[in-house]
Amino acid sequence: MPLNEYMQFPNIDPVLFSIGPLAIHWYGVMYLLGFVFALWWGGRQAERSPDWTRDKFSDLIFWCFLGVLIGGRIGYVIFYHFDLFVADPLYLFRVWEGGMSFHGGLLGVIAAMYLYARITHRQFLAVGDMIAPLVPMGLFFGRMGNFINGELWGRATDVPWAMIFPSGGPVPRHPSQLYEAVLEGLLLFALLWWFQRKPRGTGAVSGLFLLGYGVARFTVEFFREPDAHLGLLSLGMSMGQWLTIPMIVLGVGLLIYAHKNSSKT
Repeated sequence: MPLNEYMQFPNIDPVLFSIGPLAIHWYGVMYLLGFVFALWWGGRQAERSPDWTRDKFSDLIFWCFLGVLIGGRIGYVIFYHFDLFVADPLYLFRVWEGGMSFHGGLLGVIAAMYLYARITHRQFLAVGDMIAPLVPMGLFFGRMGNFINGELWGRATDVPWAMIFPSGGPVPRHPSQLYEAVLEGLLLFALLWWFQRKPRGTGAVSGLFLLGYGVARFTVEFFREPDAHLGLLSLGMSMGQWLTIPMIVLGVGLLIYAHKNSSKT
């Protein structure tokens, strides 16, 4: 198909609006929407639970939000740009240059949940089950932010719905940000919402999230352009795929653990 027949990426200004020197970026707004959704939806679930209140849940969300920001930045630097960090350790703090990693953010959230569970004397997996269903919509908004920014596009392709991104050269590519928004975001949220409607063993919801995200991300990585400075690693897999394998294994393990404990009770 001739290049002029492929969809052209809509030239969206990454800055939503600015007030003097203050610029409000679409990507920041997407993060805010994910946070607001988590507060709203999770608060509703907390009010229906005998073990939670809206205030206690709000405290947990604040801890997790810090975990996402700190872990996401540290993970991005370690997983994807460790060479720059070794050359200049202050690169870790230059957040205005961009760069967040989901896997790093996940580790940050896990650390925040662990500390919260210790301080409030709650079971760690029960805290995880409360947070897990809220993550996919945050991922949805984040991937939409990637799309608006015209970044993290997919591999070259000739499928009819391919798109030409200005930063990706004159080559039609998979709009892999939208694939991720649907699979890791909307579909995974719907799956977890359906799954948690019935009583499950502690850790089951967390396990399904890890498994579901791992499978979705592993699949989409076949269509997403690998990081230019990393390329494909061992066995022809990307860094994103290698990082999802532990999630899939842990997710399956948690589901088995939760099922066995549920059967005993």
